[in-house]
Amino acid sequence: MKIDTLAVHAAHEPDPHTGAIAEGITLSTTYLRAADGSYPGGYVYGRSDNPNRAHLEAALAALEGGAAAAAFSSGLAAIHAVFQALAPGDHVLVSTDIYHGTRALLQELLARWGLDVDFMAFDDLEAVGQAIRPETRLLYLESPTNPMLKLIDIAAAAELAHSSGARLAVDNTLATPVLQQPLALGADIVLHSSTKYFGGHSDVTGGAVIVKQEDDFFARVRLGQTLAGGVASPFDCWLIRRGLATLPLRVRAQAANAMRLAGFLESHPAVSQVHYPGLKEHPGHEVAARQMSAFGAMLSFQVRGGEAAARRVAAETKLFTQATSLGGVESLIEHRASIEGEDPDMPDDLLRVSVGIEGGEDLVADMEGALGASAK
Repeated sequence: MKIDTLAVHAAHEPDPHTGAIAEGITLSTTYLRAADGSYPGGYVYGRSDNPNRAHLEAALAALEGGAAAAAFSSGLAAIHAVFQALAPGDHVLVSTDIYHGTRALLQELLARWGLDVDFMAFDDLEAVGQAIRPETRLLYLESPTNPMLKLIDIAAAAELAHSSGARLAVDNTLATPVLQQPLALGADIVLHSSTKYFGGHSDVTGGAVIVKQEDDFFARVRLGQTLAGGVASPFDCWLIRRGLATLPLRVRAQAANAMRLAGFLESHPAVSQVHYPGLKEHPGHEVAARQMSAFGAMLSFQVRGGEAAARRVAAETKLFTQATSLGGVESLIEHRASIEGEDPDMPDDLLRVSVGIEGGEDLVADMEGALGASAK
């Protein structure tokens, strides 16, 4: 079944009692017990399960081609559950170019808990293979990466992980299952910040873990979800499930706009470099073309004149809102170094752009005006 059809119909049926097409929101925290103490409806308590959450999880598993999914209150809660499903002393190899919140979680919390973490560039998988130890349990990456839009060969990384008895986890937030399906490429675990493209309207926070097999590892993820309590609320699940219905339409439109904008920026004299895998000059273009159906709606670019010039561009846009997030229907722009703090690998002249569903020609005109105004 096509992902467009799954996005609408997976885990979505008319209400059998009322015939309502739109799913209701079940706010109850507790559920009726039968005379014998059992739970005839299958639900016990709001933290352990909820109908809206169950339906969202089933839909997410279907979209990613997974066996099961767990929905969380945020993307970082989902990431935390995956790492804490490991044991203190386990070794993890993590791609250097990842979301700064993931890095902070690993360094500030999970390292103190006892997880042994090494960061390294996953564009050199031979070096990654040499860094794997007997106690390595997980390889963790993003592709495309955030915010430099680097590409990592997921199939090759999966083969490398499995040859040493480790799992591969891929944060697929930027690509979404519309453009890339890591489980089909060999990954074992897929993560998402549902806040981004799944919700799609900048009005809900959430996270998700989807797995290829419903095994002991996923049982520990599920246990962490229930006991730590980082669960998505019924209304948040309802909003995200509603967002999934238009996910393929939105993502394809956004990717087309991003391709058009990247081409414009590449030829502009005020821009020194564009990071977008759809451009043939991008070092990861061939990998992206092999494992993605389109090149995504995120891009970043560097402005001639350094940080001050880059900040002026972000301040001059009219349609691109200067804000921190991505994946919504509206286009966003931000000076990334000022968000991530002191990081020698983050260029201070770099702007990250989340491309929305506005008219592509309007977005190009807005960026052209901002680049021109900032140069005056």
